[in-house]
Amino acid sequence: MPPQTSPPKTSLEVPTRTDGVVDDYFGIKVADPYRWLEDADSPEVHAWTDLQNAHTRKVLDRIPGREAIHARLKELLSIGTVFAPAVRTVRPGLVRYFHQKREGGQNQPVLYVRDGVSGEDRVLLDPAGLGADDTTALDWWYPSEDGALMAWGKSDSGSEESTLFVRDVVTGRDLPDRILWTRHASVAWVRGQRRIFYTRFPEPGSVAAGDEKYFCKVFEHKLGADPKSDTLVFGDGRAKTDAPTVAVSPDGRWLVVRVHEGYGKSEVYLRDLTRGALGDPKGWVEVATGKEALFDPVPHTDALYVLTNDGAPRFRLFAVDYEHPEREKWKEVLPEAADVLSDVTLAGKDLVATYLHEAATRIERFSLAGKSRGTVALPLLGTAAVTAAWDGDEAFVQFTSYVVPLEVSRLDLRTGELSMWDRAGKSFSPPRVKVSRLYAKSKDGTTVPMFVVEREGAVRDGNSPAVLWGYGGFNLSYTPTFSTSALLTLERGGVWAMASLRGGGEFGEDWHKGGMLANKQNVFDDFIACAEALVRENVTRPERLAAMGGSNGGLLVAAVVTQRPDLFRVGLSLVPLTDMLRYPRFRVAEFWVPEYGSADDPEQFRWLYAYSPYHHVEDGVRYPAMLFTTAESDSRVDPMHARKMAARMQAAQADPERPVLLRVEKKAGHGQGKPITKLADELTDELSFTLFELGARL
Repeated sequence: MPPQTSPPKTSLEVPTRTDGVVDDYFGIKVADPYRWLEDADSPEVHAWTDLQNAHTRKVLDRIPGREAIHARLKELLSIGTVFAPAVRTVRPGLVRYFHQKREGGQNQPVLYVRDGVSGEDRVLLDPAGLGADDTTALDWWYPSEDGALMAWGKSDSGSEESTLFVRDVVTGRDLPDRILWTRHASVAWVRGQRRIFYTRFPEPGSVAAGDEKYFCKVFEHKLGADPKSDTLVFGDGRAKTDAPTVAVSPDGRWLVVRVHEGYGKSEVYLRDLTRGALGDPKGWVEVATGKEALFDPVPHTDALYVLTNDGAPRFRLFAVDYEHPEREKWKEVLPEAADVLSDVTLAGKDLVATYLHEAATRIERFSLAGKSRGTVALPLLGTAAVTAAWDGDEAFVQFTSYVVPLEVSRLDLRTGELSMWDRAGKSFSPPRVKVSRLYAKSKDGTTVPMFVVEREGAVRDGNSPAVLWGYGGFNLSYTPTFSTSALLTLERGGVWAMASLRGGGEFGEDWHKGGMLANKQNVFDDFIACAEALVRENVTRPERLAAMGGSNGGLLVAAVVTQRPDLFRVGLSLVPLTDMLRYPRFRVAEFWVPEYGSADDPEQFRWLYAYSPYHHVEDGVRYPAMLFTTAESDSRVDPMHARKMAARMQAAQADPERPVLLRVEKKAGHGQGKPITKLADELTDELSFTLFELGARL
């Protein structure tokens, strides 16, 4: 049947039942009426989910113009992606490049290999042939130091539950080695040897139920050996949420382990592979331990470089002598600067430093001793990343911005010349836009910046539909990147804004700490202040403003719409956390306790309960129109959060003209490795709903 002129704004035909669960937290009674929706294996929950999806489809499928939106999104997604290569020196005179690219209608990026800078690309690994459908993904990959072999991980249905394989780069065939339980694996090859160090989680049944997602450890694997006999190298006796990563110095002598102990703390350990048995725990040397700071090691041949915010919230770089790694002997190479030092890449005799200047990238070259060799020019305000070989004479700069698809340039370190290596969307003509910074004043007086993207010549009269996107957590920095959602919003007469909220890493560790644990409310205050600034500056008005965010950003949206329902017309809470009292009980969420806190602690319960979105929905309030999304194979954020929050808001919503919808993907995860067919459908639902509710041009 033809679409209606407007979608139905009906409530669910059968209201969601409640139960009488009440918990006692330190003498405070807390109701949890939708506790039963936590049980993913319950037939009743499955039936309820099917009913929700059917209702959501009834509303979304009848939005006028969604077919045109879907067609345009497919065009924009077909622009594709390119990524900077991993560079390996096979032998003097031969350099091998490993790089991913997605072109046209390809569902997943394909991994290519190229011999020589002007050589021909050949397919090394195409995810399209890995599984029964397009949800099988290439999760990660690590070429050996000589470029002859590659360790890689595969998972199905977006689960990220990887199996490790080893591929011969010349033949394109996999060796017999198969290692299970390698989710988010870190892999380091030893130069000149057929062995790797890698991280692995426990086999189910070997630890208490639920703990198989924790207790990650480092093992040594010799190619061809049975993984069951792999040597445990590091991690025994560590806390269950410690997360190690591995690296080996280019000469193959030094094994370096970085232990992630939360999002503001890490430790570094060092081991000489030429001395002692690997199974002996006494062989480890402490490089950086016991500090509430981040330490990120970058192994070189004659020194271990360490990037840290210890004593420098915006980070600095040290050179550490492998033989004498005592802290008092560290040598500062790059001191703390006004901009945040976010990454350092070793490239021949250069250190290529990536900085964040007001949440956008700048790049500067230095000698190994820290003397500046000048900046690397970037096309405009955007986001860049650098790759290189430690022994090479070139580096690669990957760049993107809001309407600039990914492109990769080659930097000749001898001449300083920058030339195009590859770019996505060669025939794409971006619209003429204006990107500006707008500043808001948060509740406590902190200045919070945001990027505002508008069509060139747009008039600020308060009538433009606008989307405000945010995240604000886990020390992650969100900077200008190419966005099909932003482009489509602009094409439909809208404005796209992205807030740089506390909790992120855009302005260093102080910025991160200002939005974590007891300070989490600052993140929501920052976002609300940005929304108010958009209204004050006549960019939009509350009746035409949408809040959008995913994961921790989904928590953000759920929190701000419960705290300020009058400020937004639409909320998109994507793969969110919403029950902040019970979140550590599900999936891998114990890893996040250092960022959020735990309701098992009386003081931390007070923080969490003060903003937990699920517990702050009030009956009879006129909430924004809401779309909650989740996926059954999400291995990070449990779908119970979206289920419980949607049910609670559906029962509470005072305005039947503002629907509260839940969209549950049956075969997808947190978002990683999602094929573009699913992505196009998902974005169509999100954007058609948002733009229709905002009254945008469809």
